[in-house]
Amino acid sequence: MSAAPLEGLRVVDFTRVLSGPSCTKTLRDLGAEVTKIEPPAGDLGRAGVPHVGTMSMYYAQQNAGKRNISLDLNWPEAREIVGDMCRSADVIVENFRPGTLARFGFAYDDVVKINPKIVYVSISGYGQTGPWRNRPAFAPTVHAETGLTDILQKHYEGAMVEPRNDACSHADVYTGLQGVIAVLAALRHRERTGEGQYVDVCMAATMLSVNERAGALLTGLDVKDEPYALSANESPLFELPDGRKLTIASSPVASPMFLKYCSMMRRTDLFTDPRFASATLRKANLESLMAEVKAWILTFTDLDLLQAQVSEAGLAIGIVRSTQDLAESEWAKDWGAIVKVDDRDGGTVRMPGPPWRFGSSELPAPGVPYFQGESNSVVLGELGLTEERIEALRTQGVLRSRRSLSGAFD
Repeated sequence: MSAAPLEGLRVVDFTRVLSGPSCTKTLRDLGAEVTKIEPPAGDLGRAGVPHVGTMSMYYAQQNAGKRNISLDLNWPEAREIVGDMCRSADVIVENFRPGTLARFGFAYDDVVKINPKIVYVSISGYGQTGPWRNRPAFAPTVHAETGLTDILQKHYEGAMVEPRNDACSHADVYTGLQGVIAVLAALRHRERTGEGQYVDVCMAATMLSVNERAGALLTGLDVKDEPYALSANESPLFELPDGRKLTIASSPVASPMFLKYCSMMRRTDLFTDPRFASATLRKANLESLMAEVKAWILTFTDLDLLQAQVSEAGLAIGIVRSTQDLAESEWAKDWGAIVKVDDRDGGTVRMPGPPWRFGSSELPAPGVPYFQGESNSVVLGELGLTEERIEALRTQGVLRSRRSLSGAFD
């Protein structure tokens, strides 16, 4: 086996919370050396519950394996240290509000003067230019602005539940992955031309690009009650005889999927049932249609037989599992989907493992989540600072480090 794909790549990580850290975590898990620069106030992600000892598991998931230095960029000595790091870096990733790092002299235009080959990626809610550039952006607000919340609200219309936001921060995680794509593409460009470049990655644009129904919605065409795209988000839930729940990946309201449902149940009589003759009629009589499907599912006590018959019709089922259930599944154990990570309190915790298997490359071990400023001495020593100088910077307040939840610095 050869080295990890990104081994030898040096990444300076100015990111915090989720979109940026998920980007640099992926680079790290592909073999890059990532050094996170944490401000004195600390990464807000460290407040995410639960904690084992004083280590946030939310923070650990996004940052395990990254070295960590913490310093106050208001000091010229701190800016000199970071400048030295940027001079030898391959990649810089940041997700502050536009213009923040420029105040300290670490915008792309500043860094490129000392490192022309730098690949510099900025992640923000609405891009680095334009009328919304200075708006704060968190995943739920970006979901609201880009159509996801509207889709969810329409999905819940008529249901006995209050409209709500999605429970997961899709905008952050998807944009982090787009940041990884940007890094890899820019590195390929540098390999061809010898030049680095700046890449502006936008959460709002990401959410528009990953909305598989956006093209259909933008036409403004009347779909006559047919579910948009292939109706995946409207897949219904059913209960098995043993009480478990499952979903079938499509809605029977959609005309091509209705035909598959009838084939799945071997109910040719439903083809000609006037209650189900169109999407509008199926929507109006959905309770009756769902009763037919539920009754059919309850005839199965063997899940494999049910899956086989569903598969014959070109559909698929999925059991509704908790994250804990999935972690205990045969699939998770075979894939290596769960890895053990040092909890920094004498034990280990379970975390998601990498989603790739490389045939000829060996990926790094999960790594440990570092406390704030834990790598100060190591990183500064690599830059040539003596132990005496490092201690002086610590005493001066240029360097920061802490392990406690109380906020007290070491």
